[in-house]
Amino acid sequence: VPPRLPWENILLAALLIVTIGSAAQSGAFRELDNGLRNLSFGLRDRTASGQIQVVEMDAASVAAIQRWPWPRSNYAEVVAALDEAGARSIIFDVDFSSTSNPVEDAALARSLSEASAEIVLPTFGQSESFESDRQIDALPIASLRRHASLASVSVIPDSDGVVRNMPLGTMTAGVPRPSLSAQAAGVAGKAGNQFPVDFAIDPVSIPRYSFIDVASGRFDPSTITDKDILIGATAIEMGDRYATPRHGVLPGVIVQAIAAETLLGGIPIFGGWLVPLLVGALGAALVFAQKTYPRVVATSGLGAAALFGADIAAYSLAGADFRIVAGLILVLASGAARSGLLLYREMYRGKRIDQESGLPNRLALREADGSQENAQTIVAMLANFDAIKSVIGADAIGSLMGSLAARMGGRDIVYRIDDRCLAWISDEAHETRIETLTELRRELRRPLEISGKRVDPAIVFGIAAAGATAEASLAASTALANDKVWHMHEAAEQDLLEQQVSLMGELANAIENHELEVHYQPKLDLMTDCIASVEALVRWHHPTRGYLSPDSFIPLAEKNDHIADMTLFVLQRTLRDLAQWHGAGIEVKAAVNISARLLISPAFFDAVGAALQVSDTSASDLIFEVTESATMADPAAALRALEGYRRMGIMISLDDYGTGQSTLTYLKTLPLGELKIDRSFVENAHEDSSDALLVHSTVNLAHALGLLVVAEGIETVECLDFLREVGCDLAQGYFVSRPLPASELLALCLSSSTASDTLARTAA
Repeated sequence: VPPRLPWENILLAALLIVTIGSAAQSGAFRELDNGLRNLSFGLRDRTASGQIQVVEMDAASVAAIQRWPWPRSNYAEVVAALDEAGARSIIFDVDFSSTSNPVEDAALARSLSEASAEIVLPTFGQSESFESDRQIDALPIASLRRHASLASVSVIPDSDGVVRNMPLGTMTAGVPRPSLSAQAAGVAGKAGNQFPVDFAIDPVSIPRYSFIDVASGRFDPSTITDKDILIGATAIEMGDRYATPRHGVLPGVIVQAIAAETLLGGIPIFGGWLVPLLVGALGAALVFAQKTYPRVVATSGLGAAALFGADIAAYSLAGADFRIVAGLILVLASGAARSGLLLYREMYRGKRIDQESGLPNRLALREADGSQENAQTIVAMLANFDAIKSVIGADAIGSLMGSLAARMGGRDIVYRIDDRCLAWISDEAHETRIETLTELRRELRRPLEISGKRVDPAIVFGIAAAGATAEASLAASTALANDKVWHMHEAAEQDLLEQQVSLMGELANAIENHELEVHYQPKLDLMTDCIASVEALVRWHHPTRGYLSPDSFIPLAEKNDHIADMTLFVLQRTLRDLAQWHGAGIEVKAAVNISARLLISPAFFDAVGAALQVSDTSASDLIFEVTESATMADPAAALRALEGYRRMGIMISLDDYGTGQSTLTYLKTLPLGELKIDRSFVENAHEDSSDALLVHSTVNLAHALGLLVVAEGIETVECLDFLREVGCDLAQGYFVSRPLPASELLALCLSSSTASDTLARTAA
């Protein structure tokens, strides 16, 4: 069972609630809520009540009147016709804030004054100019407004230009006034307050009449009786159109009509996101209470569906407009989190159980507590494993190992660490432990019946320190080889381990104190016979151990996480030496080897950038050599890293080419500038036809891809001549030069007037 934190479900749920609540508060779910609201509109689709009707200033009316602005006597005729038909209110969404001519204004004023229906004229605010934030309030002219109520037709779209909410009232000319929709619905509200418009109402279902038909008497008066009539423009050329959810762009008067229809059912309530989040928290609690993956999926899915259904019901029954995305995400995220937790527990246990025997495995043993005094790891090895396997079959081996573990009793947890070995942690004193193992061996050697066949297990034991499972296994192998019952891990083996640990501590100090050295092995340009670049190679002359081969400490540095510090030391020393050489007029590039681990390390990438920033050397003078195996370990991460170094200006060289498994497509994909053929193909290429063919074809391939080619391992002049013949670009090896300290390389380059001088000096 994996380790569990106390209250982990509560802590995880609380984290989800706080995170999702913070996101909701910041408006992160606004677009999702809007999209979900559109879906809700579609599911609640309904027709208008018919109480709100529209006389539309449509294209037919524009064509019939043939003037703009329309003479106000036309409006007077429509008012008279509607009033005579018994309209309850006549509400204009038409701008009357400026005079036309006295006769026309008087005609409309007279019609308004004579009407029995309530007359409502529009007010609105608008910016003084495009550049100005100053608002100008527009009111109908005095001769008209003395016969009418005033209502605001202001529409305030959201930041995305879509109208979702409408005001209940606004301030115009310092006076609070109802909105046109509130006036039409007979609803009172505070100026500045808004309400969500119910776009589930189908705009097509709102009764409409053409303005010219009403003016001409071509309508059924009975349909108008006791209705609230909105008059406004629907013709495209008159503008006044708004983007809306679900229905697209609608004329302003239709938006006003839908808003009024919304208010006929009462003022909708802005429910916000907090209540759905709290409901979602209850759903999350139910989700986290489930013990199996199917129940978690079902509970979270049903919880989300129930919350969505409750939202639709809340609007339909109570006019409550909630933003439920936060609650939905909480329920679904809780399902995902709980599923992940259950999956983690299942995977955790599965990774620590041997599937054949049902026993805990090596990983479980590695995580076991062996901190007791005198604790040691004991390994029991089935000495005649192969013989028994051939008798009972591979499928029955797990059952055999389980039976052997059962015979060991219940004092200690027994682990199956590989196909033929069991292990456990013992805290007995040494003398007692040996007696126990002797008795246990006798018990385990009693015959067993597995798959209907009798087998006689032979067991040997290995003993090592707690946690040293590999050493205990090795000790058991030693016992088997020496025909002993048991064997304890030798101290000499431990001494070697301690020596390596000590060496790593000394290496860390050597890196920190700059006690390492960097030597440079030249690469000869075969076209110009000049040293074109060098390879930086780390050297360590230990104060007491003497010269240490790189093979003795570089693998340990890699294994013990010192490789980054060591490589950065080499890089910084190389940049310093490059600057000195360039200052002396020696123009060469320098290559630094980058390990597989460092290649995909973001921290190392940043450290390289920092080193280049403080260096006087250009990145273009630097080469990073990476092996095929380094790039194959994690191709995607390696490619990203190499492209990043290439953008810095560093050339990438593929080292040891031919020893890995890279394909031509992969080779083409890498941002390489140089290909370095492994010495195993180069050393005898001038004598071996197969090696010669491989080298020649590699040179041609690299050149076709636009890459320079370096051949390493040059030991003879014949090999060098061969490389010239096949068109190789650069040669490296002891025939060209052994690795040299920076000072010797500088002196060599300064004193050598020709490449032949260089070769003569360095080959000696």
